[in-house]
Amino acid sequence: MNWDDVRIFLAVARNGQILGAAKALNLNHATVARRLSALEAALGSTLFTRKTNGSDLSGAGERFLVHAEAMESAMLAASASAGADSRIEGTVRVGAPDGFGVAFLAPRLGELTARHKGLRVELVPVPRAFSLSRREADIAVTLERPREGRLVARKLTDYRLGLYAAQSYLDAQGMPAELAALADHALVGYVDDLLFTASLDYTGEFLRGWRSSLAISSAMGQTEAVRAGAGIGILHAFMAQRDPDLVPVLPAHSLTRSYWTVVHEDLRAVRRVALVAEFLAEIVDRERAIF
Repeated sequence: MNWDDVRIFLAVARNGQILGAAKALNLNHATVARRLSALEAALGSTLFTRKTNGSDLSGAGERFLVHAEAMESAMLAASASAGADSRIEGTVRVGAPDGFGVAFLAPRLGELTARHKGLRVELVPVPRAFSLSRREADIAVTLERPREGRLVARKLTDYRLGLYAAQSYLDAQGMPAELAALADHALVGYVDDLLFTASLDYTGEFLRGWRSSLAISSAMGQTEAVRAGAGIGILHAFMAQRDPDLVPVLPAHSLTRSYWTVVHEDLRAVRRVALVAEFLAEIVDRERAIF
């Protein structure tokens, strides 16, 4: 069995289509299709149900996926061991919530790539959960410590959220005197059915029955809307406090959440992954006061 064919199988399984896998691997569509067919012939099984809009794993494909990921983990471990004395090279993908990823990580990751010229970091700052077992990311920054799976978690920091509004909004609508008065204001919040973790379901901690007149599924989007005067929102303090256009509302009331770094245990010994995870801890510790 050819490892390169297994690698192509994993790419198709994770992208859900041959075209997406070809782009991810920087191969042409015909090569991916041909190598996938060669693997199926070698195994004597059909691994995918191929459709016009994608490729779904067959029953045999689901069973083979477990073994393919075990092979991938072994290859990564072997590569890390063999390259123990070499310089750091390769790509590490970091998945993070959009607020932390854009406002905090993006301006600071250049320091890491400047230190290690052979390292490429891919930052994916989107409001969603990442599957480390399916290699959607090598490192995930999460809002909760995972409770199951072969995952290694490390707490980065606690962070604070509070109520903020633009001065222009407060000039027009006034400052609420108590939490109950929020019901009389325009409120900015999350799209409830798109919350990807229970940690983001916190509006009720400020106002029972919180009803957002403007709901946005990302922290960055909410911050921009509040800055523009759309209403009062619950914002990350480390983002809002640096903006002179944002005014704390009822600052005695706030809540605390946490950021964690999570790595699949198969990757924890891979030097480039361990290096990036350590750098994330380093920069958070260096600037812990802002959180």
